[in-house]
Amino acid sequence: MLKLNGTGASGALAAGKVKILHRYEPGVSHTISEDTDAELERFEAAKKKTLLDIDADYKKVLENSDEEIAEIFGMHALMTEDKEFNSHIKDVLYSMKTNAEYAVFITGKKFAERFSSMDDDYMQARAADVQDIVKRLIKNLTGSKNTIQEFSHKAIIAADDLTPSETVALPKDKILAFVTENGSVNSHTAILARSMGIAAVVGVGNKFLENLNDDDIITVDGYSGEVVISPDEEFLKEFNEKQQNEAIQKDLLYDLKGKETITLDGMGIKLFANIGSAEDADEALKNDAEGIGLFRSEFLFLDSNNAPDEQKQFEAYKSVLEKMQGKKVIIRTLDIGADKQPEFIKLTPEENPALGIRGIRASFLHKDIFKIQLRALYRASVFGRLGIMFPMITDETEVTEALDICKEVRQELLQEGISFDENTEHGIMIETPAAAIMSDRLAPLVDFFSVGTNDLLQYTLACDRQNSSISHIYKRNEPVIRLIKTAADNAHKNGKWIGICGELAADTELTKKFLEMGIDELSAAPSYILPLRKKIRNLSL
Repeated sequence: MLKLNGTGASGALAAGKVKILHRYEPGVSHTISEDTDAELERFEAAKKKTLLDIDADYKKVLENSDEEIAEIFGMHALMTEDKEFNSHIKDVLYSMKTNAEYAVFITGKKFAERFSSMDDDYMQARAADVQDIVKRLIKNLTGSKNTIQEFSHKAIIAADDLTPSETVALPKDKILAFVTENGSVNSHTAILARSMGIAAVVGVGNKFLENLNDDDIITVDGYSGEVVISPDEEFLKEFNEKQQNEAIQKDLLYDLKGKETITLDGMGIKLFANIGSAEDADEALKNDAEGIGLFRSEFLFLDSNNAPDEQKQFEAYKSVLEKMQGKKVIIRTLDIGADKQPEFIKLTPEENPALGIRGIRASFLHKDIFKIQLRALYRASVFGRLGIMFPMITDETEVTEALDICKEVRQELLQEGISFDENTEHGIMIETPAAAIMSDRLAPLVDFFSVGTNDLLQYTLACDRQNSSISHIYKRNEPVIRLIKTAADNAHKNGKWIGICGELAADTELTKKFLEMGIDELSAAPSYILPLRKKIRNLSL
């Protein structure tokens, strides 16, 4: 029995057979090229393929996890297109007259070392992201296919380190835990492990793989960071008891299913779920969500090379409404732009896409696509309680234009004899400071507000949430809390309800504050529903 200590990166316990991750690493040799222009073309082609691969991983995670987790790959796409990174590769190609693989390798090494040498732990962890991108580029340059081997049984994954793309590629239903010799709690792989709800320990050191063979039994404590190789019978018995106690604690949470979400002194609040696909509604129901506070409709568009037709959208929206059996379902209209770019909508390249054509602005530019979506939504409305929500609102003119288009669509449906629910609610995202500040004028126009804290933080703090060098600024909540309070007060003055559907909704440190300001609904990833209910049921205001 060998005990090793690393850092717990995802709180959970696991015991079982280990599977050592063996990669196929394409060799990178330095050769002189007589045609540097051709090598640059090879690099550009590989970069294009790499961006498609990253986009596929983004969509895969978006469907099965939270939007914030998917944006790991949004950041990878930005890093792949980084001007300095690409310029350095080009400089190496022309100055050294080398092959594209070597130019990428040299550049990646330099940029990874730059991150690794920084004092900030978060910034050091970004070195792994650079290495992930470089591996993708080299794989596409060499034409190699498989970078990790397949395996057939449930196992604890052991590796020197794991990149986000490798983590996503592993079969989710066969992973018990992750253990790595290197890495940090700030790595994107650790974040992915936490989103999957499995144990993870990082930084156990190089003695780990030296003393390990495939199918060895190990235990993983994602809380303390302890990993035990070949535990003896007594230790394994004690560990199994700890696992049973952990399961009991989880069962206690499930005892809250069907219970009211109400404080000790009688204040109630609705707990809804954020989902990215019709299938996610099953997970929302499993966790006893009282409704859907955010259905990201863009997954239908990002998953296709062509705009999904009205019938395909109708079937998806109908499916969610039927599954929720009369519980409220808020569906956000197409929210594209910035890091979400469908293949079939060619948005003009922008210097600052986060401040450009996105959300409702893109819908107005592509009114034909917007109207098709609205037709599908209204047709589906008769199968449940639908709310339609518009993203990226800044003033009354945008709300008025969106509602005018809605009216136009409803009139067309009436003329065609197609039924819809005339009581369908219409609301807006409060995700720009302008919307919060103007909420006294916006509230009379709509039925509800839903605060998107992810973008509201970004725009209020003038802080790109994907820029790791200023991530500490993105954590400053107080200015946004003040804006939420303004929006809440104005909603209630006009008899409208207000919810929160961004990441802050799941932050139990802020739950009491949200209740005190009168927030009517919190919407989070399904796994957060019951922990939030437990928190609320133990609060007094």
